[in-house]
Amino acid sequence: MRAFRAAVEAHDMDAVEALLADDVVFSSPVVFKPYRGKAVTAAILRAVERVFEDFRYEQVIGEADGRDHALLFAARVGDREISGCDFLHLDASGRIAELTVMVRPLSGAQALQAAMAAQFERIAEEAQERQDARAASAD
Repeated sequence: MRAFRAAVEAHDMDAVEALLADDVVFSSPVVFKPYRGKAVTAAILRAVERVFEDFRYEQVIGEADGRDHALLFAARVGDREISGCDFLHLDASGRIAELTVMVRPLSGAQALQAAMAAQFERIAEEAQERQDARAASAD
């Protein structure tokens, strides 16, 4: 998905959030239970953007007009190199309905888990703020 890749590479997290379906399901590489909803997914992705260093997409798999895409990436968390993949599934309106992230090696996944755990309070606060703002705009 070109728009997602372009937004991530431009560090435009508002544009990334705009591509998410309201009921998006985010499956983390380091947490068993998926996260559900646009607010929490956007907050997690903002945290990932803060944690990853030297992030770059290296390959995209999937048809341009298809609903399923795999975006292979490389990054660093502290001194750990990570390679991974963002799996995107789009809904009928073209929004991201499912986002699953896989990373390797184990030492990189562990570094990512520790770095994201340090972001947990901020993620919860940002998710609540976004949820509250969406509720207020719906009134």
